Amino acid sequence: MSIELDYEFLVGLLMAVLVLAFAAKHLHLPSAAALIGGGIALAFIPGIPVVAMDPNLVMVVFLPPLLLSSAYQTVWLDFKQYFAAISSLAVGAVAFTTLSVGAMVHWLRPDIPWSAAFALGAIVSPPDAVAARAVLDKLRLPTRVTTVLTGESLVNDASGLVLFHFAVSAAVSGTFDAPVGAATFFVVSLGGVMVGATLGWVALRLLRHFQSSELIVTATLLLAAVSYMISDRLGFSGVLATVTTGLMLGWQQHEIFSAATRIRAQAFWRVLVFLLESLLFVLIGLSLRQALNHFESVGDGIQTLGIPVAAVVVTVIVTRFVWLVGSDMIWTGLSRFGIHPKHLPSLPATVILSWAGMRGAVTLAAALSLPMEFPGRDLILASAFGVILVTVLLQGTTLPLVIKLFPSITPKSNAQLARDETGIRKKIADIQYQAMLEYLHTSRARGLPHMSDRYLFSVLSAPHFNIAPERKKSLSAEHFEAILAAIRAGRAEVLKLYRTGHVTDRVMRNIEQDLDLQELATLRRRDERVV
Repeated sequence: MSIELDYEFLVGLLMAVLVLAFAAKHLHLPSAAALIGGGIALAFIPGIPVVAMDPNLVMVVFLPPLLLSSAYQTVWLDFKQYFAAISSLAVGAVAFTTLSVGAMVHWLRPDIPWSAAFALGAIVSPPDAVAARAVLDKLRLPTRVTTVLTGESLVNDASGLVLFHFAVSAAVSGTFDAPVGAATFFVVSLGGVMVGATLGWVALRLLRHFQSSELIVTATLLLAAVSYMISDRLGFSGVLATVTTGLMLGWQQHEIFSAATRIRAQAFWRVLVFLLESLLFVLIGLSLRQALNHFESVGDGIQTLGIPVAAVVVTVIVTRFVWLVGSDMIWTGLSRFGIHPKHLPSLPATVILSWAGMRGAVTLAAALSLPMEFPGRDLILASAFGVILVTVLLQGTTLPLVIKLFPSITPKSNAQLARDETGIRKKIADIQYQAMLEYLHTSRARGLPHMSDRYLFSVLSAPHFNIAPERKKSLSAEHFEAILAAIRAGRAEVLKLYRTGHVTDRVMRNIEQDLDLQELATLRRRDERVV
């Protein structure tokens, strides 16, 4: 297609995204399921061109910003606390699923070489960060479950893709050296983390000197692509590099970004992530037609590959459950010998974790990247689509029902969370008040005793309150500096509580957002007074 037709097609896709997202919201459907289903429906409308999704487009354009955004919002303390569980799923479960699917495929189709069968296993083994985020954002789950699912989806793409490249190389060359493969996996993973950490360290020092919110937001978007591409060009994991950079940015954002930058960055990234995720899910649905091009009809494809694809889907779902239950049994056995895990095994958590293994764009991109002459390519493509459709449309849609089966795992109610947050806010308000008094006693504003009034503080710092023009002129610069000093003290206190684990991420973000809005309102009124 020409550039003009490409642009028109993109506009059409965005229109479809709006309609499907609106329908999903009002019909109370998971957005991922609605978008994929809508894409499948569009694929078979007469006149719609066959979409040949370029796997490089997914890996270079879509994946890095989505990974950076997810890592940026991941709580480092929680990620570190549950790292053992995350690693078990991201590495152990991925390898176990790869081997299980490979064995099943080779058993059903002996004509497919072991290496090609394991390539299929590696393609469908890692749950997807985009699919997981699209589903988890709408659910209320305990911190442990959410952190493990999010952390796993961020890291496991790396292990799945490494295993995939090993299997493809073995299929092409006809040889495979397990010790060399294990060493390569370690080097690729460690190298990706080191590249991401280095770029994150450099970026944090450079971003401190940027005065413009627009420049900082643009730099973070560029950083996602740079982290991925540099690590990938060096032969390391671009996924782990991008995730590491995102974790570092997210942990340090409270110190290096101004209030205006945080608010503008949140708005920008929220819209960008929505567009990228939505377009990706619609493209997945549209690409189904490309996968069926080798068959005379849809019925012919189902008849030829139906049983192997169904076997792959069932194996993917069952092996995840088996891995999680097996891990719980091992920890239970070790506890009898005095070796206790930090968190006791929980059947409700195990069931939810096993049912939340949604696959997505990375699975499809890996399948599409295979050479046309690759053994069993048709089966691999069909299996990739089958796994994506079942895990997103079935598991993603029914996950809320599964959660309702276990009321004991439901986190605190909204009322309890509100009470907890109110207590933290009261403590921070007291510290802000004391900071304002201290500022008044140590500055030239000693002649302004009315500034210590709590009501005036709340009036001046409330983003929605408008001060009369004649009142603005009577307020000196010290009024606003006192307010800013109080806001800085409140932000420092909530950050300290957050760093020490006394405040949850949700409460931290709510309070920080309020403080940011207060700071912007105060600065605007101070500037209006000068004008």
